[in-house]
Amino acid sequence: MVKTRIQQVALVLVGLVLAGVMIGLGLWQMQVFQSQGQSGAVARMNEPAVPLTSVATAGQQITDGYGRTVSFSGTYVPQEQLLVPVDGEPGTFRVLTPLRTADGTLVPVVRGVSVGTTPPPAPLGTVEQHGVLLSSDTQPEGPVPAGQIGSVYLPVLVQRWTDPMIAGYVTLPGDLATAQGLSPAVPALPSGRGSVQNFGYALQWWVFAACALGFAIYLAGHIGRASDRRRLADLGLITQDEIGPDPDRMS
Repeated sequence: MVKTRIQQVALVLVGLVLAGVMIGLGLWQMQVFQSQGQSGAVARMNEPAVPLTSVATAGQQITDGYGRTVSFSGTYVPQEQLLVPVDGEPGTFRVLTPLRTADGTLVPVVRGVSVGTTPPPAPLGTVEQHGVLLSSDTQPEGPVPAGQIGSVYLPVLVQRWTDPMIAGYVTLPGDLATAQGLSPAVPALPSGRGSVQNFGYALQWWVFAACALGFAIYLAGHIGRASDRRRLADLGLITQDEIGPDPDRMS
């Protein structure tokens, strides 16, 4: 009986160790998958800039533009400027200023980051700009002071700015932000996709882990049941043919 219990515990421990190793390998493959996706997003951002009008126009859904660097020109509209509080950094704001293009379309532009509520003014006149095109931030929570907005949430901007607007916003790169007297704003790049093969490997390792642990538990139970049948046979309650495999031979 004691030997059987030792065998059962040993089998379950081996199953747990194998499952733990396989889960770790699955997590590593998932990390590789996510890292490849992030690298792909950065590589997409660093590709040569394309004209904004080639991927985004007012009133049209953007299908293949988010995460790309786009170029555009126009005039900033400073009277419509808003400050977006940076999470976890009290008194620090992203400076969101709309830029009106030649056809009257507004492009929401995060020019950079400012400490305090009096950022440097936007450039005057027609300017050439470029930056990474991003989709709407998540809906903000709670009220904010006048002249601020909780996040770059496009449905709210559409209500505040009456001119036609693209379905996204642009974050300027570090050099342009610095040239305007601001600190660079870190763009929230859209999640890229890693190798499907690595994702498949992660799932495969997790399936193996479940199988290893499940088989160890099944085998431990089988040994216990065989031991019980052997004791019943020794007591004459069942025949020798009903004993089944000898648990001592399974060690």
